[in-house]
Order: sequence, then structure tokens, then C-alpha cells
Amino acid sequence: ALEDNLDKRLFGQHLVSKVVVKAVKGFLNNSNVKKPLTLSLHGWTGTGKNFVSKIVAESIYKRGLQSKYVHQFVATLHFPHAHNINVYKDQLQSWIRGNVSICPRSLFIFDEMDKMHAGLIDSIKPFLDYYEFLDGVSYRQAIFIFLSNAGAEKITEVALDFWRNGKRREDIQLQDMQNALAVSVFNNKNSGFWHSTLIDRNLIDYFVPFLPLEYKHVKMCVRVEIESRGYAVDEDILTRIADEMTYFPREERIYSDKGCKTVDAKLDYYYD
Repeated sequence: ALEDNLDKRLFGQHLVSKVVVKAVKGFLNNSNVKKPLTLSLHGWTGTGKNFVSKIVAESIYKRGLQSKYVHQFVATLHFPHAHNINVYKDQLQSWIRGNVSICPRSLFIFDEMDKMHAGLIDSIKPFLDYYEFLDGVSYRQAIFIFLSNAGAEKITEVALDFWRNGKRREDIQLQDMQNALAVSVFNNKNSGFWHSTLIDRNLIDYFVPFLPLEYKHVKMCVRVEIESRGYAVDEDILTRIADEMTYFPREERIYSDKGCKTVDAKLDYYYD
């Protein structure tokens, strides 16, 4: 179901589909895992990071994101004040410990990692490490997913290089991105991963790069959204919506500024 959903509903992200399916399937089928699965999803807004974490949740739990075993944290909502960082650390550790005690196969999603206070994310390092038990609790079956805009510039840089050299987007390989992305995120002062021991100690299993979306991908998003609302697809409206989006770099206008983020709102204008 995970593979099928990503194939049908995620556009322009060949690396994401490949890595996430391989990582999640391998982890769930391994009866002797040595640590929790930790994925870090990186890319511009609207490229599909939240969407992918939702699909992962739906493929594991009957109620998806609504499952009581899925826990979402949004940096600006749950950890808004820098002066409370010690309180947040205690609360976060307590929450993870309590929920994994109830369900070893718990899923934790951390959104807006680029707005997370540096150091806060390191407070969960023990739970991501190779310990068999911590205070009688095993965290090895848990899954952690981090979502972040950090590293998006580096991802775009690689994608643009391919485009300018006449290479196909689909020829970009994970190794073209992985190390550069990890270094970029580690050295980003505006990221929760700023000089993080999670990166230092190689506790993140995969840095997953979300490529910026092109015009054709935006059109795919619009088409799927129209169909999901039960409307017949009007090619004129579809093209008009895609044309209304803003694109960068300014000269070439290749990539959508907001990915597919505002497609929903634009459809409200045309159809409702």
C-alpha cells in the first residue's frame, strides 16, 4: 500500500519513493532491528514532506495520523519559547518514554525542524541510539520522522546543475545528495540539527531529499485534486491554475515557489 500510494499520489520525487519504501519495508520486516528507524525529510514547502509522513502513517496504522500511536510535534506550536527549552526537553523525553512503553511500534513526527531550538532535538538522542533497553524500555521498534526546510538550497543547487547540464531529473541519485545534505543541515544555524549529535553519531538512517517541483508536477497535483473532489477535469482551468503559480529562478522559471501547497485554495476559487 505504501509503494502504491507513493506511486499514484506523489509527483516528481523518484528519490523519495525509492528510499522511503525501501527503508520502511526493510525496517518493518526485520525481526531483529538494532535501533529505531529515523528518517529526515528535507526540501522546500509544498514538495510533499507532510504528505509522505501521512502516507507512512496510513500504511502502518488503521487510523493513520489519527491513531493514538502516532504523535506529531510542530516546533512553533509545541516548543515556541527558547527560555523554556529545559522544560520542553523533560516533557519530550517523558512523552516518548510513556508512549513507547504503551506501544513499542510508535511513530513520532517532528515538523518545522528548521524552527526547532538548537539542542532540543538532542534531548531525544538516547531513544534513537543502539541501546537494547533504557530504564527497562526498548525503543528499537519505534519510528521517528523529521521534516525540515533546511538543506533545500543544496537540493535545488544539485537539481539545477543537472538541468543546466542537460541531464534528466530522474538521473539524480541519492549519493548525489546525501553527504552534501547532511553537512548543509548540520551547519545550518537556523535548524534544530545545528551541530546535532544525531548527525555526528550517524543516528539518522536516511536524509531524504525532496526535489523542487516543476510546472508539469504542479499540473499533476491540480489534476489529482480536481478528481478527488469529484469534478470533471477542465484542462483550461488546470493550465490556468498552474500558470498562476510563481516559479524560480527568475530567468528560467523552472521550479514552483510553493510546490503544490496552494493548489487546494486556488481550486476553491475556480470550483466552489
